[in-house]
Amino acid sequence: QVQLVESGGGKVQAGGSLRLSCVASRLTFNEYTLGWFRQFPGKEVDIVAGLRWNEERAYYEDSVKGRFTISRDNARNTLYLQMNNLKPEDTAVYYCAARQFGRRKIPTEFDFWGQGTQVTVSS
Repeated sequence: QVQLVESGGGKVQAGGSLRLSCVASRLTFNEYTLGWFRQFPGKEVDIVAGLRWNEERAYYEDSVKGRFTISRDNARNTLYLQMNNLKPEDTAVYYCAARQFGRRKIPTEFDFWGQGTQVTVSS
């Protein structure tokens, strides 16, 4: 079974930065489309950023464009999300997810999910 383990969440003041990591195991990493999603309290999971297996141009949700960067290191089976200029409205639980090949931004199309990591941004 594919396993995804996130880390790097925490508390930060507005304007600060965090880098999330997601280490994947039990999969051929370079065959997988990967994504970062987040869930606000009482809301459904939604896309933050996605990156296809072939590393074509990444997708970003509009509110994070220019502030967040998704990247992957296939040698380390690791997905990253660099988050800069964080805002209180970025406060959420962040999840990484994977699917073999395929599209990069629809949550229901992803087969494997990490346990989530809390990001809290104070004003």
